[in-house]
Amino acid sequence: MSHEIWINLPVKDVERSTAFFNEIGFHAVSVGNERAKLAIGQTTILLFPDAAFEQFTGSKTADTSQSAEVIFSISAASREEVDAFIQKVEFAGGSIFGKPSEIDGWMYGAGFADLDGHRWNLLYMDESKMPKR
Repeated sequence: MSHEIWINLPVKDVERSTAFFNEIGFHAVSVGNERAKLAIGQTTILLFPDAAFEQFTGSKTADTSQSAEVIFSISAASREEVDAFIQKVEFAGGSIFGKPSEIDGWMYGAGFADLDGHRWNLLYMDESKMPKR
């Protein structure tokens, strides 16, 4: 059986978040008046206003200034792609919590928060340098 997964993400301002994600190179489009669809590869993320998100989850949204609820990890094709992407995030108003750096000798990545404090990271993995078990 094949299923699709949609990630629902609460945001304070759908239009502003849509513009941010488009500015950093993702494809986001408005769907109706109160939500947007963000496509990253085969993954769909739906942006909803906080109130709508709280209504259909029956729960308050996480205060991302105090805690992280999830981190979205995205693959990159090269170190240069990581560096260029993080620069776009800074120009678009996102915040960088992990500057681009090498990890364990075979990964290179960086972490950022979007306008609502949701955490993301971009990661290039050089499999030729990956430790063998």
